Amino acid sequence: MLKMDSHIHSEYSPDSSSKIDDILKKAKIENIDVIAISDHNTVDGTSEVLRKTKNTDILAIPSIEVSSTDGHIIGFGCEENISSNLSPEETIDKIHDLGGLAIIPHPYCFYRHGLLHKRDYKDLKFDAIETKNARFIVGYCNRKAKNLSKKENIPSLGASDAHYWKFVGDCYSLVDAQKDIDSIFKAILKNKVEAHGNGTSNILLSKYLIEKKILKKFD
Repeated sequence: MLKMDSHIHSEYSPDSSSKIDDILKKAKIENIDVIAISDHNTVDGTSEVLRKTKNTDILAIPSIEVSSTDGHIIGFGCEENISSNLSPEETIDKIHDLGGLAIIPHPYCFYRHGLLHKRDYKDLKFDAIETKNARFIVGYCNRKAKNLSKKENIPSLGASDAHYWKFVGDCYSLVDAQKDIDSIFKAILKNKVEAHGNGTSNILLSKYLIEKKILKKFD
């Protein structure tokens, strides 16, 4: 089984300042085999992490978190930018055209652009959903996603959604696959994946947000 964190933000996201080197350091401490830098509307972080993990024990999978008109969608496996503000249907089609998997992050989180808060899942051809997102403050959102996963046999992922490198690995997936992209994709599509982990500490998250606000004043 591979340990994977498929939703991490780096300094290439406007709401994160995490360096790729720090993310990789924390991934190694957490014994993570597979990571994806899923920055907001850019693959710049993906490009850097692919370079820095070449010939290392960590497999980096290209990824991007796209802002559709109704919520966020992760293009897991995408190495090219996808335009924001397309409809969810158009965004998912673009992801599939690029050979990626369409993953719905924090699906029911109304204050974090959860797509299924606005749209009926039956109308959308996505491939997997996050049922354990470490940044949830409201726990019922994860529970609702988990219930949907069980009801409809939708592959269920765990991810840190870390905007600060120290939170990498708080939630993660265990994937029954070999350490290569094709094998991991096939395992996800066959639902050979499990969501694990715990939410990021609200105390640590609050401390980080306060420190970030203070530091921003002196930038």
